[in-house]
Amino acid sequence: MFAEIFSIIYQFADVFAFLVLAAAGLAIIFGMMGIINLAHGEFITCGAYVTVIGVQNGLPLPLAQALGVLTAGIIGVILERTVVHHLYNRPLDSILGTWGISLIVTQGMLVTMGSNWPGIGTPEGTFQVGEYTYSTYRLVLFAAAILVMIALYLLFMRTRYGVRARATMQNPQVARALGVRTPRIYASSFGIGAAIAGLCGALYAPTMTLVPVMGITFIVEAFVTVVVGGSNVLIGTVPAAMVLGFIRTSLNAWQGQVIGQIGMLIAVILVIRILPEGMSGWLLRRKS
Repeated sequence: MFAEIFSIIYQFADVFAFLVLAAAGLAIIFGMMGIINLAHGEFITCGAYVTVIGVQNGLPLPLAQALGVLTAGIIGVILERTVVHHLYNRPLDSILGTWGISLIVTQGMLVTMGSNWPGIGTPEGTFQVGEYTYSTYRLVLFAAAILVMIALYLLFMRTRYGVRARATMQNPQVARALGVRTPRIYASSFGIGAAIAGLCGALYAPTMTLVPVMGITFIVEAFVTVVVGGSNVLIGTVPAAMVLGFIRTSLNAWQGQVIGQIGMLIAVILVIRILPEGMSGWLLRRKS
């Protein structure tokens, strides 16, 4: 009995970690900045490829993952300064612009790096509970998801940068009049979102086969989580991941992964219909 209960909890933690890590960066860029970033998956791919190539060239896995995060963040800042900052308050143009970036990166990687890249294997080994064997590294991913959300909360709620960032996102004109350098805030916020996407790719790189289109694996779940969570990344992402994780884990155990994904999409439709501002909007209304 205990083994079955632990199996369900483990699966829930695995799905929760996947949703949080995939969605956190997008939640910052989409939820806080209003940019519909269809290139989010490519930042994840960037983090994964840099991590694997770093390990294959002799770097320890944590250092290679840090390099993947840094690379994705730097590329994010460069893209914001050169392309994305022209797309604020233009949702359709942001869709087309970031989709174009996604296609360019994907096709470029297919040409230069091939259709797949050798992996590095999952670290940390396994452990057994009852008749079931589990990957220890999946628990590391769950812990990483929790730490990412704590770090984002501290950054945006407990620092001067966070105050300036929230002021810029809410009313950039007033923030600019008060002396906030809004272009720097936009660039750094986009860079943070890209870096977190890179972190997602870096963390999941040892568990996946690397292909240029691997970002698609993450982007659907990321958008689903952000839509359910609402615009406030600090309040909505974790409850959304918990609800969606519960739905997907339950349906996976009942009818398999396909039904689990369908259940998540149905949940999004219901949230849009019942809670158009997402879970964060509902929680903020209850608090007030």
